Amino acid sequence: MVTPFAADGSVDYDGAARLAAYLVDEQRNDGLVVSGTTGESPTTSDEEKDRLLRAVIEAVGDRAVVVAGVGTNDTAHTVELARAAERAGAHGLLVVTPYYNKPPQEGLLAHFRTVADATDLPVMLYDIPGRTGTPIHTETLLRLAEHPRITAVKDAKGDLFAASTVMTATDLVFYSGDDNLNLPWLSVGAAGFVSVIGHVVGADLHEMIEAHRAGEVDRALAIHRRLLPVVTAIMTRTQGAIAVKAALNLLGRPGGTVRPPLVPATSEFIAGLREDLARGGVKVPEVHA
Repeated sequence: MVTPFAADGSVDYDGAARLAAYLVDEQRNDGLVVSGTTGESPTTSDEEKDRLLRAVIEAVGDRAVVVAGVGTNDTAHTVELARAAERAGAHGLLVVTPYYNKPPQEGLLAHFRTVADATDLPVMLYDIPGRTGTPIHTETLLRLAEHPRITAVKDAKGDLFAASTVMTATDLVFYSGDDNLNLPWLSVGAAGFVSVIGHVVGADLHEMIEAHRAGEVDRALAIHRRLLPVVTAIMTRTQGAIAVKAALNLLGRPGGTVRPPLVPATSEFIAGLREDLARGGVKVPEVHA
């Protein structure tokens, strides 16, 4: 979930509550991740993260799973955020691989285990080496799966074969972290998606999952192909938070601006985005002069 900002760059907490309700009640998302990368977590303060999480839990916590993004490249700070999220009422934690400092695999084991030991909440690991510089190796995942509170993986590594090995050998639940690979992930046993495009086509993704689980592979494939313009527009042409906030703004939903070093979408990008959303079946309101 994005973090809506007002024009002056402050967090729009009321907008966040409205957006959360829209994502759950209209877009049929079963859960929300608050303060993940798409939520611009690198540029929100700990206090803002806490207040935002509480606003979302109050809005939808009775009917959706609310997961708090708490990962940093400092184990002690991650533990602090995890404990704060537990106090706020989060249902689970998303913990990204420590970025930039590139710890060895033993360091990853110690980091994730320490965070998982710090609360009673279930932990979803976030494996995204393209951003962090460090993959979570298969052998490391097998060892982490032994921890009773490490229960899931958001995979943005794209190695379906390696993930299949882990799913076969453990009880870890995998979620697609790449919207362009959502359907392939279902085919190898993933439970669902931690999605960016779910802001605008969540109901379609929900239908794709239902179709695949019912054995209606052709219907799932048709949805996958119909959504390709949406995936292309939001996930390939600029940074994801920039793109999806622009999409939400087009739809009249709370999104607002972005914080530096991100920059707002250009008018040229927004024009193309409008066309791609329409091609993907998203009803974008007309602009009247």
